Amino acid sequence: MEKNQEIIKQSDENCPVRKSLALLGGKWTLLILFQINKRVIRYGELKRCIPGISEKVLIQELNFLVRNGLVSKKSYSEIPPRVEYQLTDLGVKTMPIIDKLASFGLENPDLAVY
Repeated sequence: MEKNQEIIKQSDENCPVRKSLALLGGKWTLLILFQINKRVIRYGELKRCIPGISEKVLIQELNFLVRNGLVSKKSYSEIPPRVEYQLTDLGVKTMPIIDKLASFGLENPDLAVY
């Protein structure tokens, strides 16, 4: 065993990776954040940008992201109702992570997805 080898601590509830995964590890979470990115986006447009996500799941994920401070939601009292979403400062901090994942996907186009 090398002297310089880093000791990996147990992944308990205080583990930073576990905490990050609890926040960002949902099936759709990073895709939603990636689509919102640096723009203000309406619900309908966001739904069209993510094929395969159900309306129920998108609403649940958006509510989760709003509750946890990654996304802000602005509702307008109009008919039909208009709702807009944008990243908060905390949400913007996730963009380098998402950019790295996107780069990895682009650099490895032959990855098998099951």
